[in-house]
Amino acid sequence: MARVAVFGGSFNPIHYGHLLLADEMLELLALDRVLFVPAGQPPHKPSGAVAPAAHRHAMVRLATAGHPRFAVSDLELRRPGLSYTVDTLEALAASGDQLLLLIGSETFLDLLSWRAPRRIAELAQLVVVPRTGSAFDPDSTAAQKVLREIGADGFAAAGGATVAARAVLIAHVTSLPLSASDLRSRARERRSLAFRLPDSVIEYIRAHRLYEAA
Repeated sequence: MARVAVFGGSFNPIHYGHLLLADEMLELLALDRVLFVPAGQPPHKPSGAVAPAAHRHAMVRLATAGHPRFAVSDLELRRPGLSYTVDTLEALAASGDQLLLLIGSETFLDLLSWRAPRRIAELAQLVVVPRTGSAFDPDSTAAQKVLREIGADGFAAAGGATVAARAVLIAHVTSLPLSASDLRSRARERRSLAFRLPDSVIEYIRAHRLYEAA
């Protein structure tokens, strides 16, 4: 049974911040691999707010190529309709792998608005990744409410020696000051994308003229 972290997102576009986070998670969580899952149509983002799913999937494949423990799934692209995390985890659980789900701290606090949040926590151990400088407080009323509603056994530091099976892990890793919205603006304005994304992804964006429309 492999230990796999599921890293979902719009990846609009994928950048070095995503890649560095995934690489650090491999060691911190003693993973066999990180599975990138580009969203088909994210339910929390209006249609047209993201580049076509096929392009985002292609960019993730380019960005992760060559890393022996990075993998990419097209599961949400092949499934019609909105992309719900619980459906993705149900499908991945059939492999028998031990699943962990990487989510940002802001996403964790919003988790109760997702479809079947308790089932999500049953299918995968949640790993909360606070942004550097964020004010995420696991003892806050909001965080504790989410914890209760999903039936988790408290918070624990990722990489700790003894962790309850249903604990929500908190993982502090390097956070690069990169944002996809800024990268889209740079692409639209034909400004430099160097040192922010892999060269192969930059070339893909330019070749397909992604993000050029306002």
